[in-house]
Amino acid sequence: MSNEILTKQDGQVLNITINRPDNGNGMTDAMVVEFTGIIREAPKTSRLVVVRGAGKEFCIGRAGMGQRPAGPPPAPPEAYARRNESDIVFDAYGIMRSVPIPVVAVVQGKALGFGCAIAAACDVTLASDAAIFQVPEMQHNILPGMVMSSFIDRVTRKALSYMVWSTNEVSAERALSYGIVSDVFPAAKLDAAVDAFVAAILKAPPIAVQGVKEFTKVAYDMPTPGAIDYARNLHSLLNTSSEMRRKH
Repeated sequence: MSNEILTKQDGQVLNITINRPDNGNGMTDAMVVEFTGIIREAPKTSRLVVVRGAGKEFCIGRAGMGQRPAGPPPAPPEAYARRNESDIVFDAYGIMRSVPIPVVAVVQGKALGFGCAIAAACDVTLASDAAIFQVPEMQHNILPGMVMSSFIDRVTRKALSYMVWSTNEVSAERALSYGIVSDVFPAAKLDAAVDAFVAAILKAPPIAVQGVKEFTKVAYDMPTPGAIDYARNLHSLLNTSSEMRRKH
């Protein structure tokens, strides 16, 4: 494990910190792979994951892979080779959706590109009122397909189009209205708000917490009658469980 992705087990909470503060917590592909693997394994030890960035920023995006070697630029990779490289990032967004425990992002500063996508893909994102969100890829002639994939079941259609085409920075309050953020707090009160939210999750029966994750993962893709029936079945199944009657 590198010192660029820090983990700390606090009881049943796994805290993950993106730890490149001198570079705005920009993440290399190796860091993304490590980050994904940590979240994938988290349910073995934890009831939820909290993701933060070290220093003043959350994550300013993906870091470059170093200087281009001298000489003519290499030929662009074939489509399938590029697709395999991209899967590193798609897998990161996917694990936050598929892991059976909540993944919570805490955004205190800039969340740009990949950082904005992480904030969107997490189950809950709590942000400082000083946080900034942006999808700047179009400034560099890049179609942000990976970021858009993280937005698709989180962000409204008009908000996605606006952020991608304009490349404008968006405030935490605006990101809240778009669906990227769950709630916004004054910077001085953000940590206390996170602690209170984490405590609320830990107070609830684990199967109920996981039931909510399961429902939100699939119900929004179902026809309304099917989603209602799914909720009805979950309600009956989980609320009659002995686990729900235990004190936690």
